[in-house]
Amino acid sequence: MLVSVTGGTGFVGAHSVAAMVSMGHRVRLLVRDPAKAERALAPFGIDHAAVEVVAGDVTSEMSAARALRGADAVLHAASIYSFDSRLHAEMRRINEEGTRIVLDVARRAGADPIIHVSSVAAMFPARGGVINEHSPVGRPRDTYMATKAAAEVIARRHQVEGAPVVITYPPALLGPNDPNLGDQVNRLRGVLRGLTPMWPLGGFPLGDVRDTAALHVGLITARGGTANRYFGPGRYVPTREYMRVLREVTGRALPTLFLPARAMIPVGWLADLVQRIWPWHIPAEHGAIYTCACAVRVAEGVDTHGIDPRPLAATVRDTVRWLYESGHLSERQAGLGGAGVPSALSR
Repeated sequence: MLVSVTGGTGFVGAHSVAAMVSMGHRVRLLVRDPAKAERALAPFGIDHAAVEVVAGDVTSEMSAARALRGADAVLHAASIYSFDSRLHAEMRRINEEGTRIVLDVARRAGADPIIHVSSVAAMFPARGGVINEHSPVGRPRDTYMATKAAAEVIARRHQVEGAPVVITYPPALLGPNDPNLGDQVNRLRGVLRGLTPMWPLGGFPLGDVRDTAALHVGLITARGGTANRYFGPGRYVPTREYMRVLREVTGRALPTLFLPARAMIPVGWLADLVQRIWPWHIPAEHGAIYTCACAVRVAEGVDTHGIDPRPLAATVRDTVRWLYESGHLSERQAGLGGAGVPSALSR
């Protein structure tokens, strides 16, 4: 089967492409920089003959038409996942306009299924204590989340019109081999580098990128199922538990001050304003704080296509090990050099 993929140089996209190739599918990528595609897929040892690269942009209908022509299925994973206020305009362009163009072109190309990679954040803030596949689209006060909600509206419209659009809702994701050192993996790195000693109370849904990739390849292989909305495997993780697992994995004390999330939101707003003129990344972001304030649990029994999430400690361990082995963390930061005492990371 030929699967056209947008966002194949990103965290979710690269892992999903690797999973598809391992199942014998041919993949065609739409990328802005072909050299970046080679770098992103190199860690997976993918056979280059199984991957075709088309240079272009998801906001160009002509580019999308070239990349999707003749495809049996489409995975639309192109998205900017960031709470960096400097990227607001680019988020709207890629996350909203890119989704509108790609889904329109995919329908005309006759692809089935057309998988739109959404986010649990598209339904935040939610009414009640849980979300499921029937939850309404949220109206969040954060640019990233708002653009994912806008893209969700587009995808659901196609579903109402009877198009073979399938929506997946990944949680925040960790795991190895992140081509761009994206938001969630970089936040974990920041904790281990001592850059985020304060955390908001609350929590957020968290999972392993490899489980979400397995969901995508499963949906491609299954074709023609009756359900059209699936949640990426994961679980709601309170911030206190997140830090506890990091301490367990690294063997480090990682002293942390926890404050009420809503009380920290003004700090996030201020950091976002400063970030627009400050050249270096500020780890205190409004969107991350706001997520902890409004995130809710995913309902028990939602459809994950039969895929169970990996244990959180295993995901964190693999992420920290990859960060260390790829040079993003020192031995001490990863918990491998403290007083000669091996951490859970070295097991």
